[in-house]
Amino acid sequence: MSLEALTEQVHTDLSYLAYGGPDWVRPLEHREGHVYDVVIVGGGQSGLGAAFGLLRERVSNILVIDENPEGLEGPWETYARMVTLRTPKHLTSIDLGIPSLTFRSWYEAQHGPEGWEALGKIPRGDWMNYLRWYRQVLSLPVLNEVELQLIEPLAEGVHRLHIAGEGARHEQLLARKVVLATGIQGGGEWHVPPLIADHVPKHLYAHTSEAIDFGALRGRRIAILGGGASAFDNANYALSAGVAEAHVFVRREQLPCINPIRQMEVSGMIERFHTLSDADKYAVIAHFFQYNQPPTDDTFSRAAAWPGFRLHLGSPWLQVQTQGEGAVVTTPKGDFSFDFLIISTGLLSDPALRPELRLLAGDIARWSDRYRAPADTANALLDAHPYLTPGFALQGKDEAGQGRLHGLFVFNYSALASCGLSASAISGMRCAIPKLAAGVADQLFTDDREAILQAFFAYQDVEFTGTWPAVKV
Repeated sequence: MSLEALTEQVHTDLSYLAYGGPDWVRPLEHREGHVYDVVIVGGGQSGLGAAFGLLRERVSNILVIDENPEGLEGPWETYARMVTLRTPKHLTSIDLGIPSLTFRSWYEAQHGPEGWEALGKIPRGDWMNYLRWYRQVLSLPVLNEVELQLIEPLAEGVHRLHIAGEGARHEQLLARKVVLATGIQGGGEWHVPPLIADHVPKHLYAHTSEAIDFGALRGRRIAILGGGASAFDNANYALSAGVAEAHVFVRREQLPCINPIRQMEVSGMIERFHTLSDADKYAVIAHFFQYNQPPTDDTFSRAAAWPGFRLHLGSPWLQVQTQGEGAVVTTPKGDFSFDFLIISTGLLSDPALRPELRLLAGDIARWSDRYRAPADTANALLDAHPYLTPGFALQGKDEAGQGRLHGLFVFNYSALASCGLSASAISGMRCAIPKLAAGVADQLFTDDREAILQAFFAYQDVEFTGTWPAVKV
């Protein structure tokens, strides 16, 4: 089957499911203009999947906005530097159970069943191309180069979204519901330890999430701080771009070798996380935080095969100072001089760090507001996560805050504590998207409950027109 034939198959399959049926949500009029039922912020895999999920719920007055140019949504063509995805190839995700919409169908349409069988892991570029096709084949309503700057709650159950960018047709959008499908960094910010940020000029370091001019580092010595998978992705990428030496520094004496995600994928944990008590949810994610996602064997082997690769175990950075045109890193095992530093220390999840939430951050309930963990489990990073419903809705600290937050949904990495990996990993999307779509649709229905019930009780359309005795013709 060719890709063109597959595209037709998708349309046929969806027609058999009555996809695209009439929208049931009642239009809302507003003096400032058109009100979208849902605006999804983020056009990567989470945002595209959320849009498809809502369309399947017959909620079609929606819009997806993304700050990046078309085709560059998400990390895959920007700061993601892995060769292949780490997710097993057989796991389904944003296809939502439509076989013709799966990555496997897309890949086989171009490489045949034999190509699929020969494939080990999904190449990063192929995954991005699949997402581009997914957006196109479903005709999802995406506006690119539109940045959300501020969410302003209005009194009428509507949120005013202040936007900017080349793709913004206006300075504001109105939405009843807002879904923040803003990826791994969308719930807070990337973390650079003060040890570096406060003592090293910015031109000498970059976080792995940033654009890095590796061409300018050809023949140079670089240091990478962190022992997770991203550190080795960046080491391999840098060395393949001509860096002379890439030194990876890990505070642990041994590299992490256990990936809890693999167990969660087969144990029902991803699908049924919402059934756990708060104590169990907290304990699970606190345990998860103890393990950096380790590099895959092939990722590590690619990096380690370069002559310029160096690994320093048991080597936390104690001090970083500038020296000449470079930086000196002090560890328990000595001092090392480098031309550039790459920081692979993850991120912080906290609504207070998000500029678009600055009017609402004080209203948002965190885990620290709803649950007090035992001392041996307590984790300040986890405590700062927003406390969400199973449908990914923000909750307020009090009734007034709840009113201002009504209609806001978090579908990014900061949902981890409340909803598990379902919104944070490709392998969880097939479970997360239906929960999100149902949560949004339930709110829309409940908001309009009185009008919907009134219309139901007043319904008088005649359907049966038969008579008895039967009229002879």
